[in-house]
Amino acid sequence: MIFGKIEYLNLLPFHVFMKRFTKSSGQAMSMNHKKGVPAKINREFHARRVDAAFISSIKAKGQRHVDLGIIAKKEVLSVLLIPHANSKEDAESATSNLLANLLNLKGEVLIGDKALRYYLTDQPRIDLAKAWQERFKTPFVFGVLCYHKDKALYKTIEKKFSKQRVKIPQYILKEASKRTGIAEKSILEYLEHISYKLDAKSKKGLRTFYKEVQLAKRKGF
Repeated sequence: MIFGKIEYLNLLPFHVFMKRFTKSSGQAMSMNHKKGVPAKINREFHARRVDAAFISSIKAKGQRHVDLGIIAKKEVLSVLLIPHANSKEDAESATSNLLANLLNLKGEVLIGDKALRYYLTDQPRIDLAKAWQERFKTPFVFGVLCYHKDKALYKTIEKKFSKQRVKIPQYILKEASKRTGIAEKSILEYLEHISYKLDAKSKKGLRTFYKEVQLAKRKGF
């Protein structure tokens, strides 16, 4: 089994969980990872070179999935728009570039750990999840855990991960801080803004996003 691994901080709790899950369930020897940014993992998944991964919401429509996602109830801190006259997309992204356009916001899109670093400098920026929530009154779902096969396995992962509040070991937190250049305290505070359970409100937000995409297409967007 090949799992697409996005090494952004927003999935750090899930990666910690999966490390434990694969060891305890005997899956460790059969699971390999293919690493990449969201845009790359999307392509690998659709080409079936990856069996499962968190797929950008815009690319997840119609795919088999479980009720796990990368979700912001209000602000997210790591999906930003730096406002200025000229729009610039983030090549690592799929959904966030589209989100900025749907919200009719102009500027440079930043996602992931580099966006969080920028956020922590306290320079002018717009949090795209917060902008979405203020307009549509729903959470924003950035990605969904999709799979091609082994439904029972991923339902088990969903059930077990949803029940746990994952504690990140200190050594992993230190490694993440060193890798990203973000303080350990800031990482933990950031993770408080991320949810993973695709609940009724989050599903409503996802449906709203797909609806807005269709409306934009009909308008020639």
